[in-house]
Amino acid sequence: MEKKAIQSTKKNSESSDQTNQYDTIIIGSGAGGLSAAICLAREGQKVLVLEQHDVPGGWCHSFYIDGYRFTPGVHYIGLLNEGESTNNLYKGLGIANDIAFFRMNPKAYEHCWIGNHRIDMPAGYKNIEEALGNQFPEEKKGITSYLKLVSDVCYELSLIPKVRGFWAHLTIPFRTKNMGKYSIFSLRKVIKKHIKNPLVRAVLNIQIGDHGLPPSRASFPLHAAVMGHYSSGGYYPAGGGGALVKAMTKTLKKHDGLIKTNKKVTKILLEGTKKKKAIGVALENGLHLYAKQIISNADPTKTFKDLIDSKHISKKLHKKLAKTKYSCTSLMLFLVVDMDVKKAGLDSGNIWMMEQENLDAVFEDTQKKDILSGNTFPGMFLSCTTLKDPISFDGRYHTLEAITYINYEAFSDYKNEAAIRSKKYLAFKEQLTEKMIRTVEKVIPNIRDGIVQKELGTPITNEYYINSTNGCVYGTEKNKWQIGPFSYKAKCEIENLYLCGASVLSHGVAGAGYSGVETAAKILNCRQEDLIREDSSQHIQIFDAEDTIAYPDWMLKKIKVKRDKLIASEKLTS
Repeated sequence: MEKKAIQSTKKNSESSDQTNQYDTIIIGSGAGGLSAAICLAREGQKVLVLEQHDVPGGWCHSFYIDGYRFTPGVHYIGLLNEGESTNNLYKGLGIANDIAFFRMNPKAYEHCWIGNHRIDMPAGYKNIEEALGNQFPEEKKGITSYLKLVSDVCYELSLIPKVRGFWAHLTIPFRTKNMGKYSIFSLRKVIKKHIKNPLVRAVLNIQIGDHGLPPSRASFPLHAAVMGHYSSGGYYPAGGGGALVKAMTKTLKKHDGLIKTNKKVTKILLEGTKKKKAIGVALENGLHLYAKQIISNADPTKTFKDLIDSKHISKKLHKKLAKTKYSCTSLMLFLVVDMDVKKAGLDSGNIWMMEQENLDAVFEDTQKKDILSGNTFPGMFLSCTTLKDPISFDGRYHTLEAITYINYEAFSDYKNEAAIRSKKYLAFKEQLTEKMIRTVEKVIPNIRDGIVQKELGTPITNEYYINSTNGCVYGTEKNKWQIGPFSYKAKCEIENLYLCGASVLSHGVAGAGYSGVETAAKILNCRQEDLIREDSSQHIQIFDAEDTIAYPDWMLKKIKVKRDKLIASEKLTS
């Protein structure tokens, strides 16, 4: 049955030769949109991906400042070892052979700077258990039981997509007893039952930054899923997020899929009276394009309120949209520095800096509207991309990315900024840049002397380039009423209109990627696993960011070329 559905799609696409007629049009080229596009094009569909920005990728895209690369939405990815889910995703999409990753410091892929404490988080539950257990022997039993619960919940979550048949569905409550039991509990409530020491709790909860909610509001299963995603450590793509996008667009084109940039969709075209049906899209230039299916990689509010006239959606959907909360937004400081950051204490691991161990209080402080109050920000994520991706290092200049979460209302005065920014906005941005640098100085005291380039991304930047509601970084807020059975689904109430991305199945690079596969499966009337096929010819290359000994010749050559290029340019200017 499923095979026939896929075959019939191929036949339909081959019979269509109209220039503006497609099987599927996808709005937005984030990880979800590109994953869906690959799956559909591979099955013979005539697929078109439309991107408003001048480069594809959404949050995964890379940009350059004077030749130095940054990626705003890819800081590390997990589960990339053989047999793990992200590895399976990339092999199943057929992009594994075109990408390579660097394994971040396995002894400390997360550095937790909490108040005056410096605690490293290694890769692997057993290693975390041993490291924290040795430092906090009185909490060893609780740490062991908590990490086992996290592991059990992650395993149960992985079973759900694989459940098939009536009787198997009946046994879900028995297969997922931990997930069901703890689904209504907050992260704070669960960890308090296991861990007494507030500092140990803060270390084990440090990755709240990867979903953007404090322990008191975060769903425990959601946080467990995030910890599970990084259970074998963190990895960074060689070439940054842009390398992932390049591999995906290459594979899409191999299957005759099309992607067009600088093509802003202003409207989803509908037909019908009582039952609405999506039939195409209108572009900013006035052109209309038509398709049998439309997939929106935009968030639900952008899709149903901006791209569709609200009179065309049901009262039920109106109500859901009105109640929908979006994740926090951010400030991102991008720096090019001329200094030895290793000597300053940095390595390929991330630094999560929190001014105190009460992470709820830290988060509450970040959400104050008076964003300029205080000398520094209460929390910050800091990483050095040239240490995570040694190929990108030219031998002299390092690139750093510093992020802090903020309340969008801090930018309420600038909601209607034009492409040419106002003087007031630019002055505000300069003040915030200075505060960000002061916060980074808590980690690298002499950083200011080494800065040669700096650029600050704000919520206004996020809206302009990513088109996210309120500049949100994770799509819908991942509270317990907006995940799992309560999240937006791939198939919506409007016929032939589908959703994918961070607000649908899961957030993050891998989560959004899987959402695209799920959406394609709905269209093709098959299952996710039918599209993520085992392919022994696909293999992801993984290297250690901290150890250059095993680097292949092609990688060493790239590093040498980059360094020779800098030496040559310095000779010309000397």
